Amino acid sequence: MSDSKYFTTTKKGEIYELKADLNSDKKEKKKEAVKKVIASMTIGKDVSSLFPDVVNCMQTDNLELKKLVYLYLMNYAKSQPDMAIMAVNTFVKDCDDTNPLIRALAVRTMGCIRVDKITEYLCEPLRKCLKDEDPYVQKTAAVCVAKLFDINPQLVEDQGFIDQLKDLLTASNPMVVANAVAALSEISEASPTGSALFDLNSQTINKLLTALNECTEWGQIFILDSLANFTPKDEKEAQSICERVTPRLAHANAAVVLSAVKVLMKFMEMMDPSGDYIDTLVKKLSPPLVTLLSAEPEVQYVALRNINLIVQKRADILKHEMKVFFVKYNDPIYVKLEKLDIMIRLASQGNIAQVLAELKEYATEVDVDFVRKSVRAIGRCAIKVEQSAERCVSTLLDLIQTKVNYVVQEAIVVIKDIFRKYPNKYESIIATLCENLDTLDEPEARASMIWIIGEYAERIDNADELLESFVEGFQDENSQVQLQLLTAVVKLFLKRPQNTQELVQSVLTLSTQNSDNPDLRDRGYIYWRLLSTDPAAAKNVVLAEKPLISEETDLIEPTLLDELICYIGSLASVYHKPPSAFVEGRTSTRRALPQRSAGSGSASPEPEPASPQNQPETTVIPTNQAPVNDLLGDLLNLDLGPSNQQFMSPVPQAPPQQQDSSSFDLLGGGLDSLLETQQSSTVMMLGGPVPQQSAPPPAASAPAGNLGVLGDLFGVGSGAGQYVAPKEVWLEAPKCKGLELKGTFAKRNNNYYMDMTFTNKAMQQMSGFAIQLNKNSFGLMPAHALNITSPLNANQQIDVPLQLVISAAHMQRMDPLMNLQVAIKNSIDVFYFSCLVPMYLFYASEGNMDKRYFLQSWKDIPGQNEMAFVINNINMTTDEIQEKLAKSNVFTVAKRHVEGQDMLYQSMKLVNNVEILAELKVQPGNPTLNLAIKSKVVDVAASVHHSYNLIMQG
Repeated sequence: MSDSKYFTTTKKGEIYELKADLNSDKKEKKKEAVKKVIASMTIGKDVSSLFPDVVNCMQTDNLELKKLVYLYLMNYAKSQPDMAIMAVNTFVKDCDDTNPLIRALAVRTMGCIRVDKITEYLCEPLRKCLKDEDPYVQKTAAVCVAKLFDINPQLVEDQGFIDQLKDLLTASNPMVVANAVAALSEISEASPTGSALFDLNSQTINKLLTALNECTEWGQIFILDSLANFTPKDEKEAQSICERVTPRLAHANAAVVLSAVKVLMKFMEMMDPSGDYIDTLVKKLSPPLVTLLSAEPEVQYVALRNINLIVQKRADILKHEMKVFFVKYNDPIYVKLEKLDIMIRLASQGNIAQVLAELKEYATEVDVDFVRKSVRAIGRCAIKVEQSAERCVSTLLDLIQTKVNYVVQEAIVVIKDIFRKYPNKYESIIATLCENLDTLDEPEARASMIWIIGEYAERIDNADELLESFVEGFQDENSQVQLQLLTAVVKLFLKRPQNTQELVQSVLTLSTQNSDNPDLRDRGYIYWRLLSTDPAAAKNVVLAEKPLISEETDLIEPTLLDELICYIGSLASVYHKPPSAFVEGRTSTRRALPQRSAGSGSASPEPEPASPQNQPETTVIPTNQAPVNDLLGDLLNLDLGPSNQQFMSPVPQAPPQQQDSSSFDLLGGGLDSLLETQQSSTVMMLGGPVPQQSAPPPAASAPAGNLGVLGDLFGVGSGAGQYVAPKEVWLEAPKCKGLELKGTFAKRNNNYYMDMTFTNKAMQQMSGFAIQLNKNSFGLMPAHALNITSPLNANQQIDVPLQLVISAAHMQRMDPLMNLQVAIKNSIDVFYFSCLVPMYLFYASEGNMDKRYFLQSWKDIPGQNEMAFVINNINMTTDEIQEKLAKSNVFTVAKRHVEGQDMLYQSMKLVNNVEILAELKVQPGNPTLNLAIKSKVVDVAASVHHSYNLIMQG
């Protein structure tokens, strides 16, 4: 008999009977009772009163019964947290069971019980299971770590589970590797920064590629997504990875195929575009994408949205596959519209005849929205493929002759665009268009027709009569039509002033005196004053030659397209928006496609600041030649301007260097000039040039009066009162052979310092101290050797301030932006660590903006550049916050009280003139603040948020 019988009983007093059966000595009776309980739970009946009785059934060797009890626990543990504690001992005991299935089941269930009281008991069993000899238990435990992170992130970090997950990446079982990658990816996505938790190197990549062939389809997706985040060191490595990923294109699961496509699309950027291997990959990418279009409509739609991006990036992949995008009669409308869009993107001189015949057929369909899009598509084809324009216009005229209202109106809208693209070529059809004036009832079609009449008024004999017919109902028209009508009448007056004075006077009066629309009034007044003061100037302005419209106005902006290619196979590729636009609180670093000829980093003298395993992927900064007085240029272009030349010693100009195509454009493309830096070996102190030396500099610093413009740029002043973060432990004695190092960063007398405390906790003397900083985003490096002259004896402590300078040759973009990798050498060993330089160090004293300038800057910066953050545990008044931030050059431009909360509008300026705007919301009595940051350089937002946290919580 099937288990369906358990769902049919509706007996009274059933709970009492179940309670008795659950406490029965007979195993079969117990199992039957638990099945009935699960059935009741499934159909929504409350059986939580049986919690202690069901928990008692856990003490069994029967795997089926144990599974049922665990299922019950997962469902009711949250509502009965105190009772759930009773089950902990059994969980811990089951994690040591000889049966791997029971061990895995226990750790899986504990991970699914989202009760804080239980999580602390989960740590030890989970640690054991992560080291279990059975791969099934290990892979289950790996996923459990991700679940635990969701409940208590701090606990996972404190217990070292993330390091254990990283160790699993080298496991021999592919499923364990896949689940470890999946868990690390989930944790990375859930973490506030969204940065990768494990470093991908050649050895790890090889392990992942080996596991790729043998793990499940979902494991393959996680591995492929991780591969997509890796940047190969050269074209050869990229080709090697592509060769091993290509077989995934034949997978039955669409998600695996799209993830593989993403990896290939990213790595193709690193290869020679004219090489044979690119042609081979292009041929291999086409069939799997076409195959996706034979799936169910929902999968088709996702595939089409991704194909839309791929075609915009590399149209040659599907240039011969036009027919697969032809619409089928039974396609849902959302699939039809997406196919239509891709057809236009693939349209070329070779296939335009085929496309036009298809589009003309679509224009006779019954679905109005689809017909409208089809007619517009014909117009877009005319604009894109010039040779087909005449054929497209002919097709549109045929459609106008059908006299179908909505077809006629769409045709007129697109013909207006064709006139803009090909002036003085197809104006002979205007008469045909004018015949349909009476049928136009949609604002866009009426506005388009009015534009045509105004633009070609000299060729239309009765243009004044046609426009008069529109003016009669002027006040009832849509604002779009009113604006177009005003401009068309002024054009008519300028071309034929004799007969149209009354008409233009009437329209100007209607626009300026009888309208509530400010846009219409403004335009009306401008035209009125132009016509009354200088008709010749009016003619030059209104009848000026118009720029030709672009052939593809709906293409995604190149920088955004590159970012979306990095998200193929995810929601971002379906929405055509980056995750930060639709995931609340998302502030991860913007992804970008790798550049060709990307290096793996530059060699540095001993000691090496970071081992290959721990060094994060970085991208070399552009090395364009800069002016001789721009020696301090850094990642964000520390532009000192020509007035600084008098304060610098003349230096020979470096020979021009070849621009590295792997340059990282911090401003998102198109602004390369802002990133020019001088690759010079000259090292600059913040008060002027200083030769590199091993001895410490003199104690006396240059007077502020001698700094001039250079000093002003970095904010002259002692920095008194500026916040300095407390020292944190950078090197721990147990891990570094007895050497403990604490440190922080400070700004004194306009110079940067790395303040360190060295403590010798070993039993032997330490000597021969040296320090080296790896290349970093702001080009910081030591001004002199580490000043520890005498040996450091056992249990001795010494404070050492190390002055830092900026060197253009020492710049390399880091991730995170403010990351600094350091190597400390002594007579015992070399020790490596990394720390974050606080952004507030680089806030200039000239950052206080004028209110009007602040408002205009806020409007000028695009909305997508705004990042939202939360600052917790701030127990200060608004005035105290304002005062504390001001000491670190965070200036309050304006303060408002809105709906019970204070709004602080604040400005900062980095030493390189990058402006940062902020809005801080403070609710009196609430320790949680909301911070919005806007800047043209989006990448600084996370570091600015970090600096706010440090200053206010310090």
